[in-house]
Amino acid sequence: MSRPASPVAPLTEPAAVATTGSEPSVTRRLSFVDRYLPLWILCAMGLGIGLGRGVPSLNRHLDAIQVTRGTSLPIFVGLLVMMYPVLAKVRYGRLTSVTRDRRMLVSSLVLNWVVGPAVMFALAWLLLPDLPAYRTGLIIVGLARCIAMVLIWNDLSCGDREAAAVLVALNSLFQIVAFSLLGYFYLRVLPGWLGLSTVGLHFSIGTIAETVAIFLGVPLVAGFLTRTIGERRKGRAWYEETLLPRLGPFALYGLLYTIVILFALQGHTIAARPGDVARIALPLLGYFAVMWVGSFSLGRALRLPYERTATLAFTAAGNNFELAIAVCIGVFGVTSGEALAGVVGPLIEVPVLVALVYAALWARRRYPTVGGASRIAAEVP
Repeated sequence: MSRPASPVAPLTEPAAVATTGSEPSVTRRLSFVDRYLPLWILCAMGLGIGLGRGVPSLNRHLDAIQVTRGTSLPIFVGLLVMMYPVLAKVRYGRLTSVTRDRRMLVSSLVLNWVVGPAVMFALAWLLLPDLPAYRTGLIIVGLARCIAMVLIWNDLSCGDREAAAVLVALNSLFQIVAFSLLGYFYLRVLPGWLGLSTVGLHFSIGTIAETVAIFLGVPLVAGFLTRTIGERRKGRAWYEETLLPRLGPFALYGLLYTIVILFALQGHTIAARPGDVARIALPLLGYFAVMWVGSFSLGRALRLPYERTATLAFTAAGNNFELAIAVCIGVFGVTSGEALAGVVGPLIEVPVLVALVYAALWARRRYPTVGGASRIAAEVP
């Protein structure tokens, strides 16, 4: 997932870890907020279901003011608050610093924008052939590439911080252009080519493009201006050590607030069909496993240093659930099955990727030395 968490405690440098032969506990190196993120999400879900049962007229009140089609003002504010801190954290000035490593750059772009969406498409159709709304929501999740939470997984696995920052910036910019086109391809064009049913799927490429432009474009511009102006006036140290820690928690507040509202409106559906949530989780589990193992194996095959192999794997396996939730709400509505599929995503992603950090650290001790370790930036991106 793509939420920037509270600042992670200073991490042991890879060289030092190799010398001592031991790894600090991954969960202890996560901030308190990130360590228990699945619990906060579950609490938000429970609160939302209770609120929905206690206030039956909530839907009518929320829809009193519409900002975009299917998106009320309270949901709109929550989604923007959720996205802005994520994009304020990106270092946009680093876009040229990793382009010299063509193997990694090309591999990351192919994994993120060709392989990842295709894998999620295949898993969604294989495992949810009879649940079109959830299937569509998961395909949209597959199109939303990770843009911030990956920095935490990358640091915990002793990956290349500078490379991760660059790939996050590239994914942020690429989503503006590619998301709506790929959405139309995977939701309309490819199913038609394969003879798969698209009955009941009503949307337009313009609606997706408009939603992405609002919910990614607006916070992207705001995040870019915040970093540019903040660094120019106060310096990078102040921006990253003082301002970002203050902005970061608002992404969590926005996420939990949005989950409360979604489950308040969908509580009756969840109570009636709890098995649907489990079925949504299955393609997600398969996706994380396939993307991470495949990407890590590709990095080794390309003889990338461990640091960049780990970065490649986590940037390919993570997803931007904030954007996926925003698109599902904006295009299909806040009470849609597509929106529910997006909400289940972060509940599954956090514990799975923590487990994959342990897998990466285990693999690191057995990783062959190939051309020397890549340089790790001294500062956290």
